[in-house]
Amino acid sequence: MMDNPFIRTEWLLGKAGMERLRCSKVAVFGIGGVGSFTVEALARSGVGHLMLVDHDYIEESNINRQLHATVDTLGQAKVKVMSDRVLSINPLTHVEAHLQNFLPGDPQGLLTPDLDYVVDAIDTVEAKISLIIKAKALGLPIISCMGAGNKLDPTQFEVADIYATEVCPLSRIIRRQLRQHQINALKVVYSREKPLQPLRDEQVAEDGFPRRNSPGSVAFVPSVAGLIIAAEVVKDLAGSGSQQICNT
Repeated sequence: MMDNPFIRTEWLLGKAGMERLRCSKVAVFGIGGVGSFTVEALARSGVGHLMLVDHDYIEESNINRQLHATVDTLGQAKVKVMSDRVLSINPLTHVEAHLQNFLPGDPQGLLTPDLDYVVDAIDTVEAKISLIIKAKALGLPIISCMGAGNKLDPTQFEVADIYATEVCPLSRIIRRQLRQHQINALKVVYSREKPLQPLRDEQVAEDGFPRRNSPGSVAFVPSVAGLIIAAEVVKDLAGSGSQQICNT
């Protein structure tokens, strides 16, 4: 291992900023097209403790956009493959891999006060809302990814408060739910691009029912959203004030 593989990052963030990252614990919920790139960038930025949460396994349809998906990783748990990848980047990273869903009410106790940041890269609306509500109740910083499917223009992503978003259908749904829970702010990454209508033949799932709800996707849209999220987390943590001290 080199003496300091993050020296070029340190030139921008400073020694104190890098120490804060090394001492930080970030949880990423959803290790798919968005989340896998977020985790990669956090690992390459020197974040010292990463918690990865996803119940899914890598399948062929993931190869077009998910960082960990290759012909060699098909059938493997996403959190396990991504955990191994993180450790190959920085063996000093403390990685927790949870092969499970985030459930409403968090009966698993995944959200804890020692987290320094929470990343919501979950696909399902119910789980997203539950995660946001629980993180807000605990006072944890959280950033949430809005819709990245059915889009082709990565330059239209923006960072904003959810109440300032436009166009994005998912943002509209989440906003409505958050108002009901008196949550008046949420940092999100969203796209101003109007969702496209997928061009495809009807697919049939294993249970025999048409698979109409799966969006179209490309390699260069969810990845950009994931990298923007990582940038926000890194900037917030590295510039979060006084020197953090840790023993890890």
